[in-house]
This record gives sequence, C-alpha cells and structure tokens, in this order.
Amino acid sequence: MTTYGRDGIKQGIFQEIAERAAREGLIVPLSAEERQASRDATLAKRPDSGSVWIFGYGSLIWNPAFHFVEQRSATLFGYHRSFCLKTPIGRGSPDCPGLVLGLDRGGSCTGVAFRIDESDPAILEEELDVIWSREMLAGSYRPTWVKLRGADGPFHAIAFVMRRDSDRYAGKLTNGEAADIIGRAVGDLGPCRDYLRNTVDALRALGFRDRRLEDISRRIIDTPE
Repeated sequence: MTTYGRDGIKQGIFQEIAERAAREGLIVPLSAEERQASRDATLAKRPDSGSVWIFGYGSLIWNPAFHFVEQRSATLFGYHRSFCLKTPIGRGSPDCPGLVLGLDRGGSCTGVAFRIDESDPAILEEELDVIWSREMLAGSYRPTWVKLRGADGPFHAIAFVMRRDSDRYAGKLTNGEAADIIGRAVGDLGPCRDYLRNTVDALRALGFRDRRLEDISRRIIDTPE
C-alpha cells in the first residue's frame, strides 16, 4: 500500500499513480505546468486581501499533508459533501472503481479551514504545490473561492468543488449504491471503506455529524473485508 502523507506527495507518489493510470487510459492527468497555471489563476481571483485558507471537507480534515499555521471549524452554504467522484486509482481499481468525496451543489457542509503561512512567498508556493499535486491530479475538481461561516464571522477560502462535466462525476447515488461501491473498492492508497470511516471518525472527533456518511458506513460495517 502506498503512503500519501506530505513526503509521499512531494516525492511524486500521486504523479506516479496518475501516470500509470494514464498509460492504461484510465485518466488524463494534469501536467505540472497546468497545475501551476491553475494555482496562479486561483490566487489571482482572491476575493479580498485576506489570508489564504483551504477548506477541508473530506480527507484533508484527517490527513491535510500540508503545513498550516491555524485551523478553524467552518460551514459552507450552497454545497454539500458527497461521494460523487469515481476513482479507478487511489481508492479503487480499473475492475472495481471506488468513490471519493467532492463538494456538489446544494445544501451545506461543515468542515475545517486551514490557513497557510504567507510570511514568505516561497512557503505559500510550496504548500499550494503540495495541495494541487494531491487534489488536482486530473482536473475533476474546480478550485473555487467560497465564503465560509466560522465562529468569528465569515471569511473566504479555497475549496475543491466537483466538476459535474467531468467524466468521473458519479451523480447522485443512493446510500445503498454508495455503500456497495465503497465496500468493495481497494486501490494503491488502501480500501475505500477506510477513507469513509476516517472521515466519519474525524468529523465526530470535531463534534460534527454527517448522517448520510454515517448511514453509508453502517451499511458496510459488517461486510467482509
């Protein structure tokens, strides 16, 4: 099983997985130049002179892998957390694709925002490179500035929103359909069910409840590994 902590990402683990998948015709990965252009374009759209925050709603909560100087709980309105991204790599395989989370339109989502140190432009660039190397492998997400609501008021952050025009968009699945897929899928990064359970556990530890994710988890908890 491949590790995907900070060191693994910086060593190009995700890119190796993506390149292998590209050779098999499974995905079309973004090049380093395309990821850089995406980062630059996103920063150019910063809505105000505030800090650079990243909104974590899934695995970024329990495995951010980038350095940050502050974190706070926050709620995003207009999007909800959904297992809407099909993956034949990472948490799935070509024969048994898995599902990972994306932000899909409608509803709301509570998660964690992380502030990146901007005291040195090189630090900001390095941390954003780690994030983009992980989240923007194939361009299935759209980096989007969103307004979050925190205990101290609203603030802006970058969120990785699901692109509905992506060929990997799973659409709206029932909890049973999602559980069936997640319960069977395993990839280079481990079982898809671990991704789900880590997210549920991390949300509970923060005092949050995502009842749909909890229901999906209950549906597969007794399924053989």
